[in-house]
Formats: sequence, structure tokens, C-alpha cells
Amino acid sequence: MTGSNEYKLNQGPEDSISAAKFSPSTAQFLLVSSWDCTVRLFDVGGNTMRMKYQHTAPVLDCAFYDPTHSWSGGLDAQLKMHDLNTDQDTIVGAHDAPIRCVEYCPEVNVMVTGSWDRSVRLWDPRTPCNAGTFTQPEKVYTLSVAGDRLIVGTAGRRVLVWDLRNMGYVQQRRESSLKYQTRCIRAFPNKQGYVLSSIEGRVAVEYLDPSQEVQKKKYAFKCHRLKEDGIEHVYPVNAISFHSVHNTFATGGSDGFVNIWDPFNKKRLCQFHRYPTSIASLAFSNDGTMLAIASSYMQEKGDISHPEDAIFIRQVTDAETKPKST
Repeated sequence: MTGSNEYKLNQGPEDSISAAKFSPSTAQFLLVSSWDCTVRLFDVGGNTMRMKYQHTAPVLDCAFYDPTHSWSGGLDAQLKMHDLNTDQDTIVGAHDAPIRCVEYCPEVNVMVTGSWDRSVRLWDPRTPCNAGTFTQPEKVYTLSVAGDRLIVGTAGRRVLVWDLRNMGYVQQRRESSLKYQTRCIRAFPNKQGYVLSSIEGRVAVEYLDPSQEVQKKKYAFKCHRLKEDGIEHVYPVNAISFHSVHNTFATGGSDGFVNIWDPFNKKRLCQFHRYPTSIASLAFSNDGTMLAIASSYMQEKGDISHPEDAIFIRQVTDAETKPKST
């Protein structure tokens, strides 16, 4: 089912995949966290697993701090830093409930974690140590960094915009423009806005500038819906990843499809073949030449037999990812 432009990674996780993230400096290395309690580092070009390290419970997210250090957190509520050169662990700190999100903000040089304990915590990666705890209105489901701003999506369809240089107050409190639970938020590489997806086959394109003029540009659209036997099935949109060069983005849904969208012309650029099961995570490489696609059942129908969890690496072209000039 995979063509010459796509292949499956060997030695992938043995349970559901929670996140895949490319190295900030190269398309060669990919971090993958899983419900099998591991974080794995893959050499994408060589199709080999370079190393893996363990948590005591399923891992829900991971992120590179720099090319040689990964950070990860999950159901054990512990935040780990791992030195990928020496294979050494450091437990940096903890939340009071599972850690759902781990991101790095290069502009401010902080690691950011979001948890089901209704807080966001900042961490100084140099020491490493906690650099502040900031209460959120509900459980944190997703977060994304846009320059020095932090966009947090919580339960109750709330969206909060924080300034990482001044966390004394919330810059903006918003409600999701989608009616159903938020699944994923990712910021535009140009830092002007973000894309938000919901469990009900919909995506919203939002802008950070609160002025009326800019807010007029926001919109939402339906996607990841399939008509089968005359019935429309609506699927969660689990994953979003931006192409860092073109500002286009990919979405992945529980329908097993990956779409690439041009937000400026409001068009779908392409749809890849259907993957064996739900798309749990997506990651473009920093240069935009590769897309990592996690095909991994997300228990939508409970504990039933399902295709194996797998990471596919797809080489992508400008034809698939570049906005069409009008």
C-alpha cells in the first residue's frame, strides 16, 4: 500500500502512538511517544530505532529541546529530560495529574507543559527547573507556541492566549468557534494565528490580532467526513501540522485520511491514500520535505481488534504542499 515516496518505520511502538516530533535541526531524527510507556528516537533516513527510554506509565507527549535533548510526560505525571547522546534520564519535576502536552519555545527558551491538573508549567531547560505554574480554567487538552505567545486549549471549549514573557495575566480569553470538544491547536509558523480542530470533523482558522478587521478573516470548515451506505460518518480531527515554509497545514482524522490545506485560498491541496486506522499524530520535518504520519487506533470504538500501530514517513512535494498562485 505504500509507494516509492513512503515507507513504514521499523521497530515502532507496541501500543497506541501519542506523538511524533521531528528534530528542530534535521529531517533525520524523529521522536515518538507511546502508550507502551516508551519514547523512541528514530533515524528516519536509515529506518532504524536509535534508542528508546521508559516512563513508568503511558507517555502522552514528547518534544525536542535541542537536537540532543528530549523532554516527555504522560500518565505518571513526571516530566523527564533525556540526553540523547549519553542515554541519561533526568526527572525535572512533576504535575499533580497526567501531563498531556510538552512543547519548547525557542524565543523565550522555556519548555512548556500542560496537564489535566488544570495548569500550565514553565521549565528552565538550562538548570533544569520549574519556572512557574499558571492555573487554567479546565484540564489542558492541547497547546501551541507562536513566537513568544502560548495558545492553550482546555476542556469546556476554552482557548487562552498567554504572553510567555509576562505570565502575570491572560492576554486573551476565547471560546472555541467550534461547537464540540477541542482536540488539537497548532500555531501558524508566521505567528499570526492558529488552527483548531474538534472531535466533530471540523477545523477553525483563527487570528490572534483582536481587531475587527483581522477577526473578519477567520473561518471554519468541515472535513474528515465520509459517506458510507448513504450515511455521513463524522470523525474527530486528531492531528494538525504546519509546513514551515509554505504556511499550509496537514490534518489527520479518525477516518484514516491525511489532507493538506491551503488556508489562504481556502482550498484542499491534496488527500493521501487511506491509512490502516486513525491518524493520531502528524509532523512535518523542519525543512518541509518529510511528513511523519502516525496511524494508530485511538480506542474510538473501545477495546476491539485493530490494525497495528505504525509510523509512515512520506516524502512530500511542493505540488502537495505549496499554495496555488491564483
